[in-house]
Amino acid sequence: MKLRPLQDRVLIRLIEQVSKTPGGIIIPDTAKEKPVEGEVLAIGPGARDERGALCPLDVKVGDRVLFGKWSGTEVKIDGEELMIMKETDILGILAQGAAKKLAA
Repeated sequence: MKLRPLQDRVLIRLIEQVSKTPGGIIIPDTAKEKPVEGEVLAIGPGARDERGALCPLDVKVGDRVLFGKWSGTEVKIDGEELMIMKETDILGILAQGAAKKLAA
């Protein structure tokens, strides 16, 4: 896959939430919430300020990020469901330990 986002946009692979509760109850697909966590696959060069200077992005490829439920645009590239969104739609970057804890 070769896609390079423009300006301050970010390409994100969605990370599906666990389909089973801690008590062992399996959550059906129809009751699952939309994913709000993902892994950054590609980033644009950054936005330009009012003077035309390039402002680099705070996120980098490989970061695990949290974003709003209705943020971004869903796209399908090479059969894979991905999201493209502006960096301002990203709420935060998960630390490595926190990302592993959320996945479990």
